[in-house]
Amino acid sequence: MQRRKRWILAGALAALAVGGGSLGIANATSGDDERPITGPALERASAAALAATGGGRVSETEAGDEDGFYEVEVTLDGGRQVDVHLNEDFSVASQVPDVDTPGAPAIVLDRR
Repeated sequence: MQRRKRWILAGALAALAVGGGSLGIANATSGDDERPITGPALERASAAALAATGGGRVSETEAGDEDGFYEVEVTLDGGRQVDVHLNEDFSVASQVPDVDTPGAPAIVLDRR
């Protein structure tokens, strides 16, 4: 009986170790480490993105984006969203319809 308890305990610990390790990998690769733009950079990035889209409102920002030094999500009149990727000097690198917006066309304006 004692031996059976040890096997059950060992199996439970092994399952916990494997499950916990998988959870750690999922958290490490989920991309939830987005940092918003702050301070004077937020003002400059917002102005550059709104100028590029011709208006709208800034709905989200990210510093250190994979597609540019900054990313500014702009919500246009009508609800369509555009991601504006900016270089470090706040020049527009690209402008892409947000893929999360239903019915967004698959066009890319790349100014790199």
